[in-house]
Amino acid sequence: MTDATIRDEREEDAGAIRAVTLAAFAGMPYSEQTEAAIVEALRASGALAVSLVAVEDGEVVGHVAFSPVTIDGAAAPGWFGAGPLSVRPDRQKGGIGTALMRAGLARLTETGAKGCVLVGDPGYYRRFGFVASDRLVYPDLPAEYFQILALTPQTPSGTVAFHPAFAARDD
Repeated sequence: MTDATIRDEREEDAGAIRAVTLAAFAGMPYSEQTEAAIVEALRASGALAVSLVAVEDGEVVGHVAFSPVTIDGAAAPGWFGAGPLSVRPDRQKGGIGTALMRAGLARLTETGAKGCVLVGDPGYYRRFGFVASDRLVYPDLPAEYFQILALTPQTPSGTVAFHPAFAARDD
């Protein structure tokens, strides 16, 4: 378990979030190195529905973002995409990512969210209840890496798109 404090992102955290995100994904073969730009674009567009940081000794060591998604090109009220989830490399595997995801999902649940989707490692995200589903799909990705967590009994069907900020790139 971690001693990190989980709290809402503050304006002054933006630089630290960028640094943690860049470090967390540096050299990862599955990453296009766009995660920091995505977080900044989500923030700039007002699409960070939930944005939490993990803080240890006054330093941001982790971050998770949640933003609205669409289904079949239409707004999907109550459905959110999780990610990016970033933990500073020297603090990975210590429970910070788990604490951030649990806190973020709890926040979504408190606000009446219907569900959450993400692209990620099934072995990691299964612990939070995420599963592959044939009801919601994400194009051009092996099905096992697109996962959903239904927070209500009704799960829609269709093709999911993340917020347009997910197309952001660093210049």
